[in-house]
Amino acid sequence: MLRGPEGRDFRTFWAGYATSLLGTAMSTPAVAFAVLDGGGDAADLGWVMAAGIAPQVVFLLLGGVAADRFGRRRVMLGADALRCAAQAAFAAALLLDHGRPQIWLFVLLAAVRGTGEGFFRPALSALTVEITPVDRLGDANALLGLARSAAAVAGPALAGLLITVAGPAVVIAVDAASYGVSVLALGRLRIPASSLVAAASRSLRRDLAEGWAEFRAHSWLVVTTVQFTFVNLVVWGPFLLLGPVLFDRRPGGAGAWGLTMAAYGAGAVAGGLLALGRRPGRPLVGATVATLGYGVPCALLAVHAGVALIAAGALVAGAGSALAAAFSGTVLQQQVPAGALARVSSFQTLGSYSAGPLGLAAAGPAAALFGAGTVLAFAAAWATLSALAVLAAPAVRRITWPPPPTGTGADAHPSDGSAAVPGAVTRRRRGRG
Repeated sequence: MLRGPEGRDFRTFWAGYATSLLGTAMSTPAVAFAVLDGGGDAADLGWVMAAGIAPQVVFLLLGGVAADRFGRRRVMLGADALRCAAQAAFAAALLLDHGRPQIWLFVLLAAVRGTGEGFFRPALSALTVEITPVDRLGDANALLGLARSAAAVAGPALAGLLITVAGPAVVIAVDAASYGVSVLALGRLRIPASSLVAAASRSLRRDLAEGWAEFRAHSWLVVTTVQFTFVNLVVWGPFLLLGPVLFDRRPGGAGAWGLTMAAYGAGAVAGGLLALGRRPGRPLVGATVATLGYGVPCALLAVHAGVALIAAGALVAGAGSALAAAFSGTVLQQQVPAGALARVSSFQTLGSYSAGPLGLAAAGPAAALFGAGTVLAFAAAWATLSALAVLAAPAVRRITWPPPPTGTGADAHPSDGSAAVPGAVTRRRRGRG
């Protein structure tokens, strides 16, 4: 889909990004076992996990500003170098202290790694626009999603084998090396020089205000962000927490739950493949229809369906998630000015995912109060009704996939130079919803 000289930069970046994703997916279980094998308990593991997540939320908006000011590749290089150093230090500490360093060191290094993630994520969508021909953005987003899905499936399996043979420290060292591969790939990109740095004299408050104004200017973006905020709060939080609890009470236990999650990952891979080459006339309609599958596994779990049926429902949800991410991500890149894309992406990500931890925390008390089946049935109903509500929004139905560009150069392969134009992020263009 991205062959030829015009696809070289994306292919290079994709190889490094996919490698780092695989390393991260392998590292997650390795860190958990390192904490527990080192004498930590469930509370210690919770602190380490929270330390990895909290900086991502804290630094998302700052990461968006930095990427739009100083260049997306520069910020991503720094973020990957930081994550590489954190994981290398983690592995070294485990090897030098015979697998039993102090828990504060686990927490500190997890926070450093999470900080790198907070800066990397907002720049990703904007960098994709810089290195991808404009008529291939949909394929690029599908391939990025495919890499994430494949890593989520293969990473834990590979980690399990390597942890058994060599121990958690080696797996974490592999993750550090994977970030090094990503740094090398980013360094090889041929991105045209732009005047992004000229915006560095502006205040942080102004940059954030302009990013927020650009975010609010797109009513379809506000609507879909609110949808995903509540989906993460009401649907995915209860499913991910109550699923293991309910499976633990039935034959198959953890193995059956693992099969269900593997089916979700397989569905996401299939959805990524299905998105390749697709150019839906109304991409947000297609993305929202795909989200109708989110409630299927919740509904099946609520009525105590068999494991095979629940796994099939998870496969449908995974495929829908990949399709929705590919289509909606491409619309974001097509509709938002390049100079504001990282900031707008940071607001979208913060809004969409900030409710996830709250959903996980609230699912248990809600189940104790109303029953797990009731909570999951409500989740299924919410997923369906919220998708239908989004489909009813005129701004969502108005968005169309633009025709392929007829020009060459910047028209066919856009850069981010628009960030240097004063007021570029607050201009209103005809046809924006």
